[in-house]
Amino acid sequence: MALMTSESRAVARRRREQLRDFLRTRRARLTPEDVGMPAGGRRRTPGLRREEVAALAGVGVSWYTWLEQGRDINVSVEVLDAISGTLRLSDAERAHMYVLAGLNPPRSGAVRDATVTPELRHLLDAWAPRPALLRDPYWNLIATNDAAQAVFGFDDSDHNCLITFFTNARYRAMHIHWASVAPEVVAAFRADAAHAPDDPGFDQVVEYLSAVSSDFAEMWARHDVGAHTQAVKAVRHPEVGDLVFDKTTLSVADRPDWHLELHNPRPETGTGDRLERLLSVRLADPT
Repeated sequence: MALMTSESRAVARRRREQLRDFLRTRRARLTPEDVGMPAGGRRRTPGLRREEVAALAGVGVSWYTWLEQGRDINVSVEVLDAISGTLRLSDAERAHMYVLAGLNPPRSGAVRDATVTPELRHLLDAWAPRPALLRDPYWNLIATNDAAQAVFGFDDSDHNCLITFFTNARYRAMHIHWASVAPEVVAAFRADAAHAPDDPGFDQVVEYLSAVSSDFAEMWARHDVGAHTQAVKAVRHPEVGDLVFDKTTLSVADRPDWHLELHNPRPETGTGDRLERLLSVRLADPT
């Protein structure tokens, strides 16, 4: 136990040292003009002074000095957000500062562009003939490739993966192990929602599904939580029969609130051959 305590203290000390260096470099890259202050003549060192950062962030000069010196002091979310705004930190820099301060990184509160980059679009298309889809934190479908539409039957009425899972009778009938998988799906959504307890987007999905699906309402009331990053997904397709996939869910590096779901045919199930046959038929007759 003593060894663990020593290691924990060493890690905390190292984080404070990194926070010290990080804050100094972020302060040094700003000029008074950048934050709406008069230039005030030449300075011995580049960037804002500590007292200027403290004043703009609304914190005490001594307290900010201790933070930048790497002292062992308590810091609140509100103070970090104020410093983040003063230092013009990006989302990635803000999350990094949180980690160095020993707090959980926040989710960005800004409304961000939901446009799929050409690189992500290319990845989805290149994954064919295997199904792939991209979803946002509320499990809204952002984009799919042609294979996902052919295999899972997504159409214009399917905007949210979770809502489709519980309310689309066609999709539910196709899903071979729906009853056993459903609790795991709900537990995974609860785990995602727990990262943003004040986000109304999750509440809207839960309230809607609780009203229209008694199955969802019952499973949500269990308060089970779990990861669903690796799973086996099996569907009974009306044209080619059973298709079994190993599904892997990945976060997008520069959009961690977005998730890629990539499906690979499960070995020794014949899924690869059936998938090729399905897509060749669709290509020959896209209607």
